[in-house]
Amino acid sequence: MRGVQIGLIGFGTVGSGVVKVLEENGSLIEKRLGQPLILKRIADLDLDTDRGVSVDHVQLTRNALEVIEDPEISIVIELIGGYEPARSFILNCFRQKKHVVTANKALLAIHGDEIFREARRHGVDINFEASVGGGIPIVRSLREGLVANRITSLFGILNGTSNYILTKMTDGGGEFGQVLQEAQEKGFAEADPSMDIDGIDPAHKLAILLSLACGGRVRFDRIYTEGLSKISPLDIQYSLEFGYKVKLLAIAKIEASQVEARVHPTLVPIEHPLSAVNGVDNAIFVTGDVVGPTMFYGQGAGQMPTASAVVSDVVELARNVLFHSAGRVSTLSHQDRYIKAIGIKDIERVVTRWYMRFSVVDKPGVLSRISGILGKNRISIAAVIQKGRQAREAVPVVMMTHEARGRDVIRALKAIDQLPVVLDETVRIRVEDKLS
Repeated sequence: MRGVQIGLIGFGTVGSGVVKVLEENGSLIEKRLGQPLILKRIADLDLDTDRGVSVDHVQLTRNALEVIEDPEISIVIELIGGYEPARSFILNCFRQKKHVVTANKALLAIHGDEIFREARRHGVDINFEASVGGGIPIVRSLREGLVANRITSLFGILNGTSNYILTKMTDGGGEFGQVLQEAQEKGFAEADPSMDIDGIDPAHKLAILLSLACGGRVRFDRIYTEGLSKISPLDIQYSLEFGYKVKLLAIAKIEASQVEARVHPTLVPIEHPLSAVNGVDNAIFVTGDVVGPTMFYGQGAGQMPTASAVVSDVVELARNVLFHSAGRVSTLSHQDRYIKAIGIKDIERVVTRWYMRFSVVDKPGVLSRISGILGKNRISIAAVIQKGRQAREAVPVVMMTHEARGRDVIRALKAIDQLPVVLDETVRIRVEDKLS
């Protein structure tokens, strides 16, 4: 039969978007590929819900094995998410000599080493553009567009839910809990938003990007992850006074021996392009030693942007099928013999500037006691904001420090928070001034 036949496992939001793209842009894709893409089978447990797309020409099944074991299907799209049975389905596809496209960031972050190794062993390819940044072509850019570069740093806004919440809080939208509820009501946040607001989702994506940038294996549990729940409108307002915006940033700084890999709220200079990325949009700021700083920006999630990335992967694999060229581009941008384990620096050894907000009793001598403890721990103060006396007992004292090691900051704040004049746990946020 003329064309490249594909199968789809998972007919949810993104899966129905893939069908829509193939319906509406099928003739355009055929002109670019030289052959049509033929969606032969779709597997999903729910075959009754109307997805708003025509599947009259497609064989529907509740049994994923009918897709995986169909000898005419060359490429399988996995869009069910989660660890199992997605992992087993993908490995079974490899055994059937089928190429795979997935958007499953969590699976690749945790089990990517096994999956990539098995794909190579069976002589097939796996593409995963949609796993990071939705419709932003960052995976292909790291594997091919920036192949002449040694990547020195990555800074990413990789979660639309968190970015929406911080944007609304910055624009005066209210406290964290209030804005989160609004995001849930508008469909920008899940009923259980913990993967997003606790930083797990962007950490999954950072693990994938770091693997591509370094050509190596990343232990996900070594990526430091911190969420948004302690950020208040007060911190956002003080950050603006210092000339910064608060963003949940995924950060990788790549050195010869070790790599910094961390996800946490970060103060970003207002003049930096990342500070202007608002709402549910994503952006990845990548610096290469040859090309210099580059930024990739767009819709990081949603049905059609993600479907766009999935279909682009299918087209790339279809070219490999037509020209019998599996393995033409290395999965992790490096040839197998150069793939290595990536050592990640302990977060307590990472050096940054810091924003600190102390909630203290309004009385003389408080600032000197705090600065004394900071000084004993090799932390110097760059700027202070201390508002005038107020009627309430607790008042904020806000500081911006010079660069300090994480271990020293943790030790100092532990001592400061035990002072009788300090009434609440100190808020601390890392600052990134050098983003290239």
